[in-house]
Amino acid sequence: MGRPVDARGWEFEIEGDTPNTFIRLGNLLSWTENPGESEETADTTTFDSDGYYEQDVMQRGSTIEVTGLYAATAGTRDPGQDYIDKTWSYRFGEESRGTMRYRHTSQTSWTVWECTVTPGERGGETNAKTSWGATFTRCGAPTTAPVVTTP
Repeated sequence: MGRPVDARGWEFEIEGDTPNTFIRLGNLLSWTENPGESEETADTTTFDSDGYYEQDVMQRGSTIEVTGLYAATAGTRDPGQDYIDKTWSYRFGEESRGTMRYRHTSQTSWTVWECTVTPGERGGETNAKTSWGATFTRCGAPTTAPVVTTP
């Protein structure tokens, strides 16, 4: 029997401006994957359905939302958050697509998405830290890549 997987063991990285160079997203508090986002179906119910609904899935989609704390150390922003906030979020058209990958630390391969990113809300109250977040929307089918460890 398997054991539950801890949520804090998931890693999320984005590809920067240098191909195959990934930047870790730091200071995350939570994440949510919605594998049914942007799904489209076609109603296939006919008289032959005997009153029961029928459908075919015509499109599959998925999103991952990450939330965390707006992070800076000695005035230097978290590199992943900074790249999303200052670079990726300002791209349009085909330039708006980038690459994100994620995995649990127990896994030997990354799940890789070509995707767009939507920056999340930032804010906070008097005695709180500033929040940060982003939503990644997958474009096309996911792929995988092996985890490469450097000595």
